[in-house]
Amino acid sequence: MSQEFPVVLIVDDEPLIRETLADFMEDSGYEVLTAESGEDGLEILKRGHVDYATVDMRLPGMDGNAFIIQALKINPQLRLCIFTGSTDYVLPAELSELGLGDDHVLTKPLMSLDVLLERFEKLYGAQA
Repeated sequence: MSQEFPVVLIVDDEPLIRETLADFMEDSGYEVLTAESGEDGLEILKRGHVDYATVDMRLPGMDGNAFIIQALKINPQLRLCIFTGSTDYVLPAELSELGLGDDHVLTKPLMSLDVLLERFEKLYGAQA
């Protein structure tokens, strides 16, 4: 299925962050889907194609780590960026084993949202 714009899923329980990231990513040429929980994010992944995801770690119900593990089972090609407010976040071994590294982690707040695009570009090349 050919996509005109890359699709990004934003999984964050904070409405202001979700809306701000969504507006920025849309302005940057992405089609944007949002979810306020890991469970909602998985339902979105099951329904259609998603290229990229930004994932908060502290979510109600399923946490971000569990979401990522399940999301990669649904879409092994999903390109991920962890977006956390925790300055002491340590990437768990389960995520390292799936190919994620410290470069996949961004700490809120970002001084510029361009950092997110730059990180996607650095990690995955092509349009980010």
